[in-house]
Order: sequence, then structure tokens, then C-alpha cells
Amino acid sequence: MKTKSASQRIRDYFAKHPDAKPAEAVKALDVTPASVYMVRQKMKNPVTKIILNEAIPRLRLETLTMSTSSQPITLGAVQEPKEDMVNHPLHYKSGGIETIDFIESKGLNYRLGNVVKYITRADHKGNRMEDLKKALWYLQREIDKG
Repeated sequence: MKTKSASQRIRDYFAKHPDAKPAEAVKALDVTPASVYMVRQKMKNPVTKIILNEAIPRLRLETLTMSTSSQPITLGAVQEPKEDMVNHPLHYKSGGIETIDFIESKGLNYRLGNVVKYITRADHKGNRMEDLKKALWYLQREIDKG
């Protein structure tokens, strides 16, 4: 009997529990958070994962043809992604993991969550030094609270 891979177990878990948090899957399946995030990201938007590249985040393709072992698959026009600044800003999704999902999975408090938030977006939002100083400010408050 062939056992299921961790990726397949994660896909099956989210198929049965569509509203589950990543941390719940990690605990239920005894897998790493990174594997849950990678599989979950691919499940959310598999075509975008193939087409987009962080170096060229606004790539526009008219037609994409992918070959498989049997027949070619042709996908229709791909539009430039629209950034949702409220729910899913691009600077929070860098690396395939949304910052809020990481913060929640680690159970970080408000101050430490903000440290992570400002550090992860520092190179993606425009003012790197300002974001790093804000992260330091929150970290110092956490240290002072002891």
C-alpha cells in the first residue's frame, strides 16, 4: 500500500476543511508550517504560481501553452493582477506566505507581530529604513515590557 505524500495529505485536509487555518493543518497532520504554506498557496492560485515571477510581478501574457506528456494545454488570456490593498497587498505576500498567516501560526502578540510585519515588507513598500526603524521601535517596546 502506497502512503500519501505530505503535500497530498495537506491538499486532502484543506479539501475537507476549507476554512481551516494553516496552524490547524500543521497540528493535525504533523507537518512543517512551510509545507502547509507552499501547498496552500499552490491550491489558491496554481496558474498564477506558474505564470508570475517575483522579478516580473506584472507580467502580461496573451496565451500560455503548457505541454504535458499527452496533449498540450492552452490557457486563455492572462490579465495583469489587480492589487487588493486591503485584503491581500502584494508587499505582504512576498515569498508566497502572507505575513498575517505567519504571525498567527506563531502566536505572536501585537508588538512582535508588527516587528515581523515591518521587517517583511521593508524591501517591498518603498521606504526600507522607515520600516526597519518601526520594527525596531516595536521590538524595543516588547523588550521594555519584559
